[in-house]
Amino acid sequence: MFVRKMTPSQSSLFGEIDDLQDLTFIERPIRRSLKTAEEIDKLTVDEDLNDIERAVYLLSSGEDIQRASVIINLPILVRQNPAETFRRVVPKVREVLHVAGADMQLAAAGSFLTVLQDDIVLIQTHTHSILQIVLLNLDHRDTVVSNAWLETLLSAIDALPKETIRQEILSPLLSKHQLSQSVPARLASCRILGKVVGKFESSIVKKDLLPLIRSLCQDVEYEVRACMCRQLENITRGIGLDHTKVEVLPELVELAQDEASTVRLAAFDTIINLLEMFDSDDRTCVIFPLVKAFCEKCFKGDEAVLASLSFQYGKLCHGLSDSFTDEQHLWFLEFYKKLCCLGLQHENGHCESQPYPLELENKYALVRRNCAYNFPAIVLFADPNHFLSELYRTFSSLCHDPEISVRRTAAGGFHEVVKLLGPNVHYIHKELITLLQDDSLEVLDALLNNLQETLELATSRGEGAGPESKQVNIPDLVPALVAAEQKAASSLHWRVHEKLLQCYSCLPRVISGDQIYFRFFQRMFCIITTNNVLPVQREAVRTLCVFLRYNRKQEQRQEIISKIKQELAQGRSYWNRLRYLDLCEITIDLFSKSYFCKHFLTPALELVSDPVANVRYKLCYMLPKLRSTIKPADKHLLQQLEFCVRKLLCREKDKDVVVTLRKTVLELDKMDITEPYHKRHERELLDQKKEKEETLLLEMELLERQQSEAKLAGDKQSEKKQRDSKSGLSGSKGMSGSTSGAASSSAGKEMRRAKLARSRSLSGHPSTPKMTNPDKSLKVKDSGSCPGSGKSAMLPLNDDNLRPHHFNVASSISSSPSSSSMPVLIRSNTSSSVDHRSNGNKDTQSRKLSVQRKSNSFGMQSGRE
Repeated sequence: MFVRKMTPSQSSLFGEIDDLQDLTFIERPIRRSLKTAEEIDKLTVDEDLNDIERAVYLLSSGEDIQRASVIINLPILVRQNPAETFRRVVPKVREVLHVAGADMQLAAAGSFLTVLQDDIVLIQTHTHSILQIVLLNLDHRDTVVSNAWLETLLSAIDALPKETIRQEILSPLLSKHQLSQSVPARLASCRILGKVVGKFESSIVKKDLLPLIRSLCQDVEYEVRACMCRQLENITRGIGLDHTKVEVLPELVELAQDEASTVRLAAFDTIINLLEMFDSDDRTCVIFPLVKAFCEKCFKGDEAVLASLSFQYGKLCHGLSDSFTDEQHLWFLEFYKKLCCLGLQHENGHCESQPYPLELENKYALVRRNCAYNFPAIVLFADPNHFLSELYRTFSSLCHDPEISVRRTAAGGFHEVVKLLGPNVHYIHKELITLLQDDSLEVLDALLNNLQETLELATSRGEGAGPESKQVNIPDLVPALVAAEQKAASSLHWRVHEKLLQCYSCLPRVISGDQIYFRFFQRMFCIITTNNVLPVQREAVRTLCVFLRYNRKQEQRQEIISKIKQELAQGRSYWNRLRYLDLCEITIDLFSKSYFCKHFLTPALELVSDPVANVRYKLCYMLPKLRSTIKPADKHLLQQLEFCVRKLLCREKDKDVVVTLRKTVLELDKMDITEPYHKRHERELLDQKKEKEETLLLEMELLERQQSEAKLAGDKQSEKKQRDSKSGLSGSKGMSGSTSGAASSSAGKEMRRAKLARSRSLSGHPSTPKMTNPDKSLKVKDSGSCPGSGKSAMLPLNDDNLRPHHFNVASSISSSPSSSSMPVLIRSNTSSSVDHRSNGNKDTQSRKLSVQRKSNSFGMQSGRE
């Protein structure tokens, strides 16, 4: 016989057959594990048995899974028939638990807790039987099971009456000699004492419980001492202030000096939690020396306790600050600085980790992270006015820490530090730029949680800044924001990228409009057209709309709108055309109806002929919203919308689009009928306020141009005057001087009038603010209104208190379209300013004159209307 060599395909085939044979061997145990007919008969129960009889039968002769089912459903049996359940079922459960496994014990602990907390079945005899089972299983050899029964007992104490607790729980506990009990039993006694002490009067606690408490505080096992020490807080609150100093404080002092670090840590935590229970003498004479010695001992070599110390340090400083002398205050502040630099070496202002063992290095990093968490509390403790001299270097060290977790914690609390510094926030501008440019996205993510609030506070003059105050320029802020966005975009963490784009909606209050236009607009278009994550694209669309809404230059707005139509509405990719429809949904909420219809409605309706069904489907879904933007007087737009619907009805072949279209047509027919009058009226008022704000933005733009032109004319006059003075012609000097004075005086008056008109238009008049003459007003309307506000038009525009909140409203527009409040106008970001050097009388006269003219113009307006 000749054996031929197998080809690779044949060998692979035989390999697959071998694998299938292996699978058959694996399958055989599964078939063997199926229940036989005999086993099925054993699991079958007579259907004629009632619930109580079935439970007794299964507990007596059933399988473990059946017994566990009965125990789990025990609360249901108790509610249905409590007397029979406690007479027949509960004794059987007690017998089963003697030999039950851990799973059944845990199920029983949960069921008995439910029964004990049920007010309907709290009968004295029944409670007694249940508590006997719970107390009996507290000494179970399995630690997990015993802890489960202990938690059941502790949770049930809240629902049990005082007399039951005294008879069933405290009496057995006090009668036992504690040293003869096991360590788990003594630990359980500590927790039970801490729980029941709040149920009794202070006299009973002092007489019956304090001797046992002292005994457990001096137990030979350090675990018992630590556990009892942590219960002293509840005991102290139970006995009151009178007995705390005499009964509890000496025990705490002794436990704080214990040889075991676990006991010292428990005593330290308890002291911090009880600081308000001690008077000033105790804090100064007892607590402060004790805490100081504890801190010094931990710093020298007890790293295990340093983590808890650093976490509680802010609470400790504030609890003792009222009793500190200047020297003690300085000591605690210096000790905090040492903790912040633990395990670091400083070179050229940056922090580098010293070579330590890995375990010790991790402990030091945890200490510094806790210090970063407590830094806002320490700023308040040290006084924010002393931040630069006392804490700036420490804060800079935390922001440059080599451990990511430390920098992330510092970034998470950065906004709190900004709030505390107030007008001195410029101290930490450099650290803000550092965290924005951090290499780790975790740090950036922590900073983004409150970045809008941080940027607005960091770029303001403080809380006392008025509406005319300029923004503070932070060096490198714009490059840092751009770099942060690029880093988030290049990573796989798209949620961080989405969150950052959401934070960009505050930029009009932070940087100038030109910076937004030249550094961020193109980037938003790039994200919308190239990014592959839909939530990121939609957030970029929303941010782009907010930028457009608060742009102050007509030429830039027209260019942006043109680019939106070209790249999105008429884009080659259907994905971009879908994003245009998303943009329409946002702009409907942000802008007025007239502005939306003028710039965005027609390109949206043209998508009725889109070759992609998804685009037509989304357009059909949006038709009612588009219809709501058209005013009844706009017959042409209504006809255009009706033509769009008819075209879809005649030509549409996609089934999903047809179904959506039919629903939309029905909704369009019912729009004017079903909507209540008051809602329609509110929507009209909201739209009117949007139009007013858009008109006001355009007026402000024109006024700024006039101011810049007047300033340029004044500069030319001053240059001409200087040339004339150099030429030595006295006659021309006088003429030039008079001409210059008249020009500057008239320019100053015009500027003051413009400012007054702006302030009065912001004051929330019911009538629409107009320009000085009707021709100029007509020109304003023809040149295209400025983007209006979104959802918050019901708020008065002259309320300065609303300024910090108005961009939060804008950022939530896409998620809550039913809100009805209008954000106030953002302050000017232009660099032009006007210096008023006129005397007070002229200012007063000019203001009176402008007020009279303004009132006359409003009177003429109302008359014409």
